[in-house]
Amino acid sequence: MNIAVNTRLLIKDKLEGIGWFSYETLKRISKNHPEHNFYFIFDRPYSKEFVFSSNVHPIIAKPQARHPFLFYYWFEKSIPTILKKVKADIFISPDGYLSLQSKTKSVAVIHDINFMHYPEDFPLKFRLYYKYFFPKFAQKATRIATVSEYSKKDIVNQFGINEKNIDVVYNGSNKLYEPISAKEKEETKKKYTDNKDYFLFVGALSPRKNVSNLLLAFNDFKKKTKRDAKLVIVGEKMFKTQELNRIYNNLQFKQDVVFTGRLSPEELKNLYGASTALTFVPYFEGFGIPIIEAMNCETAVITSNITSMPEVAGDAAIFVDPFSIESISDALIEINNNPELRNQLIEKGNIQKQKFSWDKTSEKFWNTIEEVLYDSKK
Repeated sequence: MNIAVNTRLLIKDKLEGIGWFSYETLKRISKNHPEHNFYFIFDRPYSKEFVFSSNVHPIIAKPQARHPFLFYYWFEKSIPTILKKVKADIFISPDGYLSLQSKTKSVAVIHDINFMHYPEDFPLKFRLYYKYFFPKFAQKATRIATVSEYSKKDIVNQFGINEKNIDVVYNGSNKLYEPISAKEKEETKKKYTDNKDYFLFVGALSPRKNVSNLLLAFNDFKKKTKRDAKLVIVGEKMFKTQELNRIYNNLQFKQDVVFTGRLSPEELKNLYGASTALTFVPYFEGFGIPIIEAMNCETAVITSNITSMPEVAGDAAIFVDPFSIESISDALIEINNNPELRNQLIEKGNIQKQKFSWDKTSEKFWNTIEEVLYDSKK
């Protein structure tokens, strides 16, 4: 069979959540199924590291699709041409975008639909594109995969999709993420925080990640505890960060906030492992990969009590109201003052993390693809 795949988010050294999903699943699936041809469709020059095996055939389709107008051209003009050329039996889209012009059977991975709940978090052109096209993509898809039961229910409710046509394929965590030694912890603190203990946030700096409230909560924590601790924020800015900048500039303890930008998985593993706790408190998530990465590094987790995060964290986290600065601050104080609780969360995390792996994700995702390829019925 000829399997065409949208791989425009496989960008060297710039993998985010959907990029990691694409990388980890496609690497396994293409290697495990040499009987099929995989046509990886990029929108820019690609790295050879993404050509996982001899049955992967890379194609560059122009223009680079990074803007709503170019999204439309790429998916409605470039993609149908390629699908016809390679005689694709199926089109796989790990970021959920499909071609409405093509008649090729398709699987869309819709990770979440936060734009339906918080459209104001997006620039106007993106907001309009997402709200107009994604309901159509969902209806167009032969099958949909998503990354949590929460997202599945959300897609059903918002887009009117039959739940029998949606499969849940949880995210996983890179095997690199594991506990580090006491020496590595010491070296990491020396490098990033002048040997100080620290809380950690990991994620793109977009409004829904709620870094603004985390900063205010950390400031409150510092006022109440007088603790010489820091907050390390790993991730790149996306859009609508003016409010974040304003809040940071007005913090009393802004000198104790460390922005690292994007880091390699190797560096991130060390930051997870040496931290007091992951403080991941978005107000909307389809999954929340940092939760599992932290658990794999035996790091305690503070996370939000809404959307998918309770589903992913199970009983292995302190849950907070992401809209309440006091709730987040109280959790920072609790984890700081109670080492026994921290150890209990780590032990529970060691159990919870076993539910998630990229091997499991890939197997379930392949089942979805295979069902479409062979038109089987559940």
